[in-house]
Amino acid sequence: MNKTLMTDFYELTMAQTYFDLHEENKIAYFDVFYRINPFNGGYAIFGGLDEIIEYIKNFKFDDKDIEYLRSLNYFSEAFLNHLKSLHFTGDIYSVEDGTPIFPNEPVITIKAPIIEAQILETSILSAFNHGTLVTTASKRITTAAGKIPVMEFGARRARGIDSAIDASKYAYVGGCAGTSNTFTAKKYNIPVLGTMAHSLVCDNENEYQAFLDYAKSNPNNCIFLVDTYDTLKSGIPNAIKVANDYLKPNGLKFKGIRIDSGDLAYLSKKARKMLDDAGYKDTQICLSNGLTEETICSLIAQGACFNSLGVGDNIAASLERVGGVYKLVAIEKDNKIVPKIKVSNDQLKTTNPGYKELYRFYNLENGYCLGDLICLHDEVIPNDKYTLISPVEEWKRSTITNYRVVKLKKIIFKNGKLVYDIPEIHKRKKYCEEQFETIYPEIKRLYNPHEYYVDLSEKLLFLKKQMIKNAIKNNQK
Repeated sequence: MNKTLMTDFYELTMAQTYFDLHEENKIAYFDVFYRINPFNGGYAIFGGLDEIIEYIKNFKFDDKDIEYLRSLNYFSEAFLNHLKSLHFTGDIYSVEDGTPIFPNEPVITIKAPIIEAQILETSILSAFNHGTLVTTASKRITTAAGKIPVMEFGARRARGIDSAIDASKYAYVGGCAGTSNTFTAKKYNIPVLGTMAHSLVCDNENEYQAFLDYAKSNPNNCIFLVDTYDTLKSGIPNAIKVANDYLKPNGLKFKGIRIDSGDLAYLSKKARKMLDDAGYKDTQICLSNGLTEETICSLIAQGACFNSLGVGDNIAASLERVGGVYKLVAIEKDNKIVPKIKVSNDQLKTTNPGYKELYRFYNLENGYCLGDLICLHDEVIPNDKYTLISPVEEWKRSTITNYRVVKLKKIIFKNGKLVYDIPEIHKRKKYCEEQFETIYPEIKRLYNPHEYYVDLSEKLLFLKKQMIKNAIKNNQK
């Protein structure tokens, strides 16, 4: 689907300015990165690449787009004629979906004529911010749950239909066992899961009869929602009664119950005893109700009895943000790459200039990541020994050996052509699991994580300091 106009209006007004300056063929380099880990965590998990690819594949202003822009009486006919023939002709480099990433790393680099690159900004950031947020939220939730499977229940909480579909997809990549979203399950061939809602019980007004009706309609998926009225005095006893009266006599399995309110730790332990005493030791317990990584950890610490979790709001509709940004870092002039920098009074917002590469060092002895390196694109990284330098406190230096070094960004588009095969979703999920295992536990812990090393090469650090000095000098009055 062509969504080219899904761009902020100022991208187009800037594009008009570039065109008026006859700079439409100027090659520009933009980096996508974020500044602070979401959830006060030690990492993020990259997501959104597949949506970025889809947007760029269909990047073209059609006749209706041009007519709309003309109706605004804002743009020149010459510029609109330029847009008519515009399509993506540049290069894009990106890390892959499911990759652990860290603040200030250039995880996507766009090299393209400046008008093309500028118009792409909004949609690229939208896909990156949403995909990365959901994948990260899913990974944190599933990390808290450990080996207990987590079902993603967030479709009804997401911010729109398309957002819900994407959230279910990225939640699966991030570690969820399946989704309640039937559309996503069908589209991507991932497990679809579900139990029942309170409405079925309320409609009948007789909880026993509601459970019985459900059992007859769903004989192989009897998971009863037991908290509509009273979990311990009504819900569980009625579920057991249906199991005794209908399921067991017909050779059917009492698969489980779901508890969606109340003191989940207390209720789950009581429920487990009631089910065991009734002879249903294999009947499973699913817990839901606005679960977060904190509440999951607390449930485990309290000895709650459960076999699976249903999580919606805090995966698909988290109030957190990634805060990805899209910054110009270089242009081409006279066949040379000229670095650019944004200087701010806030050190966090001063960018790393130039056309850069991103490398990750892995310890050959245990497979864990030693740190990441941001360097200029033409630097050669040795395979035997390297000194990592803190970009903030230069006296902090660490010389590493016995490693393998991997370039993290892959070529996605070359001269406007898609050259990357998007892995199917199960491979993305497996890749995410494998890469997450390479991160030290101290960095992955949910609270007060250790800071992961993301350092600059000496050459890039020197360039950055010189450019900051020159920018201040040249712009002071």
